[in-house]
Amino acid sequence: MLKYFALPFLILLMISCGNDDNDVTKVPPEKLVDQVIIDDAELTEYLATHFYEIENGPNGRINFILDTIAGDNAGKTPLLSQVSSKVINVSSIQFLLNDEEVDVPHKLYYLVLEGQEGVGESPTIADSVFVRYQGRLLNGISFDASSTGAWFDLPRLQFPQQGARGFAEGLTFFKSGMIASEQPSDGSYLVEDFGAGLIFMPSGLAYFNQSPTGIPFYSPLIFEINLLTVKKTDHDQDGIPSILEDVNQNGYLPDDNTDAESERNSRSNLVADYQDPDDDGDGVLTRTEISDADGNIILPYPDSNNDGIPDYLDPDIKRNPNN
Repeated sequence: MLKYFALPFLILLMISCGNDDNDVTKVPPEKLVDQVIIDDAELTEYLATHFYEIENGPNGRINFILDTIAGDNAGKTPLLSQVSSKVINVSSIQFLLNDEEVDVPHKLYYLVLEGQEGVGESPTIADSVFVRYQGRLLNGISFDASSTGAWFDLPRLQFPQQGARGFAEGLTFFKSGMIASEQPSDGSYLVEDFGAGLIFMPSGLAYFNQSPTGIPFYSPLIFEINLLTVKKTDHDQDGIPSILEDVNQNGYLPDDNTDAESERNSRSNLVADYQDPDDDGDGVLTRTEISDADGNIILPYPDSNNDGIPDYLDPDIKRNPNN
């Protein structure tokens, strides 16, 4: 299941807990490189043999009906000819697996409903969203849904047992809506012209061998999306938008930790940069190192020694405009 919040610990901290006797993982893990072939074959077969239709629900909700191309539906257009795709690299450490597999390509498929692309802004994988959704298995069984909408902090969904990374990645292709000028009298929240569509993902972008109740191990998943609202984030309030704290630009925020070595040496919790107000661990807050004496953030971020590393990521530079 998608979870609305998660423990703010870096993935390396969770590795130390991965062998606990109470670990929910009961199935011996497959290799990512093997399972992704199986998953993609299942997904492409599904997309080639199924079509979609939409129906309007309450408060402007757009529901998706997925069905097999057969019989009276033999002439329907297959999803495979309508979806777009993106390749996302996944590494074994992201599922706390012992096998050292790095950057195994996984293909995410998505469909943005024509005429319902949204009029607002698209989220990044570092942002928060308010979204109506339904999660399904390929056999059509629904395992999770919110008909009224729920807030999700997208980077937290990247942690094991907290959510499906493909959900966060897929949402970046949609746009939010706008608040309706007339709101319902029942107190519900009405958004118009929001982005709607479908996301199809292999298990390596979902739960792999750590599936929660209702989702079999190694299950490709489908998500139906109505993206209502997007909130840009700065999780640690250090003045750096969270998306810019993806230093290695791999779309996976938990593995960006500039001061990991000093945190290990001090036996502190390992904290990813997007949750760390002192990214380089030099004792000077990131916000201080990127601001002038009046507290205004300087762009581009200062690089006092011109070594290509901004001061807030350089532990050898302790920039304080007030000293």
